[in-house]
Amino acid sequence: MDLRAVRDVNNGFGDGLAAAFEMVATPVIFAFAGYLLDRWLGLHLVFALLFGLVVFGYEIWKLIMRYSAEMAAHDASAPWARRATAGEGSGSDD
Repeated sequence: MDLRAVRDVNNGFGDGLAAAFEMVATPVIFAFAGYLLDRWLGLHLVFALLFGLVVFGYEIWKLIMRYSAEMAAHDASAPWARRATAGEGSGSDD
């Protein structure tokens, strides 16, 4: 097996694990901060749920944006993208 392929697979696993951990840990940390704020203000899980859900939504949005950017970069470097851009300027504009 090619060492570059092994490295790419390992990087993919590492990136996936980091994204999964970030998607879970960040909302939990913010929800805990909201829980502490709720306890201090005498509220019943208002800020805990609000902070947790807002940050979880942000993590989903960030994951989608990162995936879209990586796929756009991958598509731009693909053979079919080079073939399509090379053929754009060769046609007749009449």
